[in-house]
Amino acid sequence: MKAIIKWSGGVSFAGTADSGHTVIMDGAPESGGQNQGARPMELVLIGMGGCTAYDVVHILRKSRQEIVGCVAEVEARRAATDPKVFTHIHIHFVVSGKGLDPKKVQHAIELSATKYCSASIMLGKTAQITHDFEIREIAA
Repeated sequence: MKAIIKWSGGVSFAGTADSGHTVIMDGAPESGGQNQGARPMELVLIGMGGCTAYDVVHILRKSRQEIVGCVAEVEARRAATDPKVFTHIHIHFVVSGKGLDPKKVQHAIELSATKYCSASIMLGKTAQITHDFEIREIAA
């Protein structure tokens, strides 16, 4: 896996992944940016959220759960001094479906956190990561 990051001027960069997709990164105006894209650390958090949400959906589908929606709401705190690594990350999953088994939802989240989500496991080296979830029943 590789990526190419090109400086666009100021504190703006365009990052292109092997898949060919490009994301724009920029700083806040107080840091010299023009607020034209996400901050790099925001993308790290979004990537982790996407990684674990993907796992949860995949595991629940394999468990024959009738899942129709999954939202991972991720909140993080960073160290006060450089390097400003993430120190605490909390993920609140909102899982929607028909007759979802709470034990299977909990198990899917635990499997993602401990076995499958490379991003969560990597960030867990510097941050305490916690999870919780709610299930929203969808009418038949």
